[in-house]
Amino acid sequence: MSSVGRSETISSDKPMLSVLRGEQSRIPPLWLMRQAGRFLPEYRALRAKSGSFLEFCYSPAAAAEATLQPIRRFGFDAAILFSDILVVPDALGQTVGFESGHGPRLAPLEGEAPLSGLREEIDLEKLAPVFETIERVKGALPRETAFIGFCGAPWTVASYMIAGHGTPDQAPARLFAYRRPEIFEALITRLVEASVAYLLRQIDAGVEVVQIFDSWAGVLPPTQFERWVFEPLRDIVARVKKARPQALVIAFPRGAGAHLRRCVEGLGADGVGLDTAADPASAARDAQNRVALQGNLDPLALIAGGAALEKEVASILTAFQGHRHIFNLGHGVLPQTPVEHVEMLVRFVREGRS
Repeated sequence: MSSVGRSETISSDKPMLSVLRGEQSRIPPLWLMRQAGRFLPEYRALRAKSGSFLEFCYSPAAAAEATLQPIRRFGFDAAILFSDILVVPDALGQTVGFESGHGPRLAPLEGEAPLSGLREEIDLEKLAPVFETIERVKGALPRETAFIGFCGAPWTVASYMIAGHGTPDQAPARLFAYRRPEIFEALITRLVEASVAYLLRQIDAGVEVVQIFDSWAGVLPPTQFERWVFEPLRDIVARVKKARPQALVIAFPRGAGAHLRRCVEGLGADGVGLDTAADPASAARDAQNRVALQGNLDPLALIAGGAALEKEVASILTAFQGHRHIFNLGHGVLPQTPVEHVEMLVRFVREGRS
């Protein structure tokens, strides 16, 4: 395992948890969204032995190994559970699959009673393999490494459930919300309930932090953002923290833009993720250390590597100096990312602030 300067720069405590709980760190904790995945040769070898992607997610041995691979290689400060946001609609009874080269394929919600085929409550027994994965991973992590669980936010998950696949602007879900707001609200409410139950079970199984991914938050106009992004996120955060006061929560409303300050002030999360387009210095001023900010290196800068990567890392570190910060990307690691550039990034972050 490569520690890339860990012993010299980071204490034996879990730095990610410390920052989320209110402390500042000279060296920010570091992990990457999609840090387990196709850019790693060991992941590709593991994946080649498995069946469908959903079967892979539901295989505790394989999913645990995928979760641990980037920790062994890079010594990140956090591991994130290997799974997918669409296990929630799967556990609500919607048909979910993944086609190679095309991504997720779901039976779209349509017709006069589009929710009639869904369960009222999430089937947590169907997700038992996920919780077994968590139990396997938590016993294998280094003591300084935090463990992150996650779910997709209701708006983002609903957009896949309605369209049946990913779309560039989530137009099917947006139209559905305008034309059939009562039904859409019922779907969002059901997803809030399912997300809370799922996150609580993850926490009970052993994760220390949960992140809520709202990958398509940025496509909505202000009134729709408030109703379908902000309010459901705030509800999930409040209910998780009420039920498990020790839990730490990160919200990632990707593309929040002008809504970012409201998210920092009003979601009640311990951390807020910044996408690539967010200005770090402005976000740090707005946050005033009320929450930890996470992000937000451009994944393409990571692919570029070298001097360009070093410059971008230095800029982000400077912007967050004196603020609670978790270093991450503004979105996930891209499959074509060279492994040596991730090693370079770890070195730049851990040696870049004196």
